[in-house]
Amino acid sequence: MAREDAMTRPAVVIDNGTGWTKMGFARNVRPSHVIPTCVAANGATTSGKMMDDLDVAIGREAMALSASREVRWPIRHGTVENWEDMERFWQASVCRYLRCDPEDHYFLLTEPPLNPPENREYTAEIFFESFNVPGLYIGVQAALALAASIASKKQSQYASALTGTVIDIGDGVTHIIPVSDGYVLGSSIKSVPLAGRDLTTFVQYLMRERGEKIPPEDAMEVARKVKEDHCYVCKDMVKEFLAHERKPGEHVVQINGTRGKTGEKWSADVGYERFLAPEVFFNPEIYSSDYITPLPELVHQAIASSPIDTRRNLYGNIVLSGGSTMFKGFGKRIKRDVKRLVDERIAATTKGGTLTSKEVDVEVVTHNFQRTAVWFGGSVLASTPGFYSSCVSKADYEEHGANIVRQNPVFRGI
Repeated sequence: MAREDAMTRPAVVIDNGTGWTKMGFARNVRPSHVIPTCVAANGATTSGKMMDDLDVAIGREAMALSASREVRWPIRHGTVENWEDMERFWQASVCRYLRCDPEDHYFLLTEPPLNPPENREYTAEIFFESFNVPGLYIGVQAALALAASIASKKQSQYASALTGTVIDIGDGVTHIIPVSDGYVLGSSIKSVPLAGRDLTTFVQYLMRERGEKIPPEDAMEVARKVKEDHCYVCKDMVKEFLAHERKPGEHVVQINGTRGKTGEKWSADVGYERFLAPEVFFNPEIYSSDYITPLPELVHQAIASSPIDTRRNLYGNIVLSGGSTMFKGFGKRIKRDVKRLVDERIAATTKGGTLTSKEVDVEVVTHNFQRTAVWFGGSVLASTPGFYSSCVSKADYEEHGANIVRQNPVFRGI
């Protein structure tokens, strides 16, 4: 298909995360499919030989084979580590789930902040040489999340120029990324390998320690559902403990299930883990001694290390992205704690002197597309008239080679 014909079709938007991949077509507000980012071989293959598309299972199909096949996760902490498995995953995603010919569509892919340039080149080689796509755009997840907040109409006065601080909490890694006028301030990025999967593990640990009789084979899935359906962010951890002890009936939730292997019914209580799991972001020492800096402090550090003329705007437009930012009260707690840190810094700077400082506004943006903010931002960008001219075309790739994708132009067409 000619490039002009491909420009009349909606672009394919794929957001590959450590734990989950969202995929679909531009102009939609929700991804068509959300599946685990994992791969498993269906049958025996020759070592070192590329498996045929029919010989590989991905997503939930792969996880269903975990008892008999090795399930591999090609992305770790946001970065692709196994390119062979990643190519198989992309191939199965396009052919089985999206059911489209890659030669007929432009593609928009996402990447984490500070993604190595070599990874962009590997991605371009796969899509241009193996899939023969007519055009490719690789967007930084933080900028796309900002675009999503603008498109959702839930924005602050600072959002129109793609300026803000993105708190992106995925399944395997948490990033705090300051963005100014569409440019990621790379030297100010903060990143910790503490994210949604750790919260699930923590919930599982707490329920097991309390002696809840949950079937071992279902423990992780039950913990994930508890995290998503029953957890919330409290204002004060100590006061919340006391409230649970005084009136446990108002705070404890009972869950029920059936053991898959025997059909035996079981029930369990969900108590302290309801607020302790999200509290990991604010008091990480309750989960791990490796990372003890609270998330609001990381946000404050990221903005404080940014250029001074951008800081007021960065504080004024803190955007949440990712499923682990969906807890009730999460945005309010972030706003309160960051505001407290900012006020303390201003007070310490002006104490005992004649200098005065104007109050700094702290605003945290939440919206309906928060869970899939990066994908939705990509869908919005790929729907604009200037998107196709911003892509790297097949002709550009053939003329200049893979290094042409090392630097994508900043897109301001939103």
